[in-house]
Amino acid sequence: MESDLFEPDHELFRTSVRGFVEKHVVPNLEKWDADRLIDRETWLAAGKLGLLGLSVPEEFGGPGESDYRFRVAIQAEIAHVGASALQSGFSTNDDIVLNYLLRHADDEQKRRWLPGFVTGETIGAIAMSEPAAGSDLRGITTSAVRDGNHWVINGSKTFITSGILADLVIVFARTDPHAGSRGFSLFVVEEGMPGFTRGRKLDKVGLHAQDTAELFFEDVRVPEENLLGELGMGFGYLMQSLPLERLGIGIAAQMSAEAVMGWTLDYVKERTAFGKRIGEFQGLGFTLAELQTAVEVSRTYIDRCVREYNKGTLTAVDASKAKLWATELQGRVIDAGVQFHGGYGYMMEYPVAKAFIDARIQRIYGGTNEIMKEIIHRDLLKS
Repeated sequence: MESDLFEPDHELFRTSVRGFVEKHVVPNLEKWDADRLIDRETWLAAGKLGLLGLSVPEEFGGPGESDYRFRVAIQAEIAHVGASALQSGFSTNDDIVLNYLLRHADDEQKRRWLPGFVTGETIGAIAMSEPAAGSDLRGITTSAVRDGNHWVINGSKTFITSGILADLVIVFARTDPHAGSRGFSLFVVEEGMPGFTRGRKLDKVGLHAQDTAELFFEDVRVPEENLLGELGMGFGYLMQSLPLERLGIGIAAQMSAEAVMGWTLDYVKERTAFGKRIGEFQGLGFTLAELQTAVEVSRTYIDRCVREYNKGTLTAVDASKAKLWATELQGRVIDAGVQFHGGYGYMMEYPVAKAFIDARIQRIYGGTNEIMKEIIHRDLLKS
């Protein structure tokens, strides 16, 4: 895919990522799916190679790299081999959890928590969704009540990415039922805190290697110093961080679509039917032409959003457009890829089949695509 996003430094970094993927990812894909878990050794290996916590400042053990294009290089190489579950885990750590800590943690909290995000020793999760509250976070019931110099958290969360392995969980809780959007706060719950338990590892349609769990909080006493940011600002903090989360999902979708287009083109150039390559049939060829055009046009918008994010000017609306468009396109490309592979496209030994089940969640998490349309729609009606 032609793109002018990367400069020589990014390409050199991408080569390093490719080596990591070939050595530590490709040989383990089947094992991870069978185990329903990605082993910690992979996280540690990525940390040793400098692939994690890129935005952590040097004073806290990181490289202090604010250029998001390096993260895009990682996502591209992981997508190239169809390792969507690993991509999801890395993005949760670097684009979501770490983003909250960098924005809102004080220096003492950063000294405690950030170094592990660089080494791969700390796996993070963010606990927002509840059994009865998904995209509408104002409907959550998990509560945090002050008791002396502690907060006592009660409630449950579900669909939590990295919920089984997480050492540190940012919990979105209601701290004042009468304060409206100012009645929510963020707390960092750490492994080993009494009352914090993990439920079942959820059995998902796809992303089998990505551990997703239910989390339970029963009178969990969280010290005051684990309040993240200011009291009552939790909802506002979520709104600030959603653009990067949605951009990350859009990039993952774009890179997946590019990878699947490559696999599909390779297949239709080799597979024959009725005496010729199936890629030569006009009906199939026209669909491929349309999809390839859409993928290339989509890449230009995604690249623009990355540049805007680097400049600090990416809007929530543009991030929503990126997420909406790229995930919908990803679905179209993968569906066509499965169809053009014929029966083999339905066999899990072919990466296009795995991509098919892994991609469906993209249009749901990070805010459903219906919510993305609502955000864009409201912006259109502004005077």
